[in-house]
Formats: sequence, structure tokens, C-alpha cells
Amino acid sequence: MNTHSVREFCMAFPHATEKLQWEDELCFKIGGRIFVMLGLDIPRLCFKCSAECFDELIERDNVRPAPYVGRYKWVMLDRLDAVPWNELQELIRRSYGMVAAKVPKNARAPQKKSPKKTPHRPGKSRRS
Repeated sequence: MNTHSVREFCMAFPHATEKLQWEDELCFKIGGRIFVMLGLDIPRLCFKCSAECFDELIERDNVRPAPYVGRYKWVMLDRLDAVPWNELQELIRRSYGMVAAKVPKNARAPQKKSPKKTPHRPGKSRRS
């Protein structure tokens, strides 16, 4: 697993976007809210998890509460291989699901423009 495979996996989620923030953090978002942060200069990964999962994960080597957001149950993997790839995919799915559940439905996808209505001109019949 590498940064490219993590990026491909995250971008496969519906309405997922990416944005480079804070110098080297590639942030994957839904509706403007981050569900995964991927460090590019020093490969590392942050994501949201449940309280139970958080407690279990931070007991492992190379996994710790994420700086600034650990109190909200975000973990940081100091190495991309700190968790096996198949398990990491499930953890990312759950992070996406938790974040997406709090995003208003109208903010998930870009708004479609409604077709313009032609104004009614006084004195002209609409049936012509």
C-alpha cells in the first residue's frame, strides 16, 4: 500500500473531493468535511473512528491519537502499513460513513442549475 492506492480508494467514494491543505496534507472530503487526511511528505494517515475502535487502535504500534483532533476520535497512523490494507479500507469506509452522515444531503454533490424559465411577455399568448 502507498499514497497512490490510498488516494484512489478515497476518491472512489460518492461525492468525494480532495484538497491539498496545511502544506503536505491531502484531505479527502465529502460536503466540505474531511474524512481522511494523507500526509505526502512523510506518509501518514488520519481518519475518524468510533470510540471503541479508537481505544483499540491507539494500543497498537505506530498508531496514536491524531494531533488537534484526537479528542474527536481521530487516529493517526505514523506509517501507512501500521494497519493491514484490508482492515484500513474498512476503517476508511467507516470514517467516510460517519462524516457523510453529518453532511446535509444538498451539500454532498455540486448543485445542479435549474433550467431558466422564459419570462411571460405581456400581450403575447403562451399558446402561439
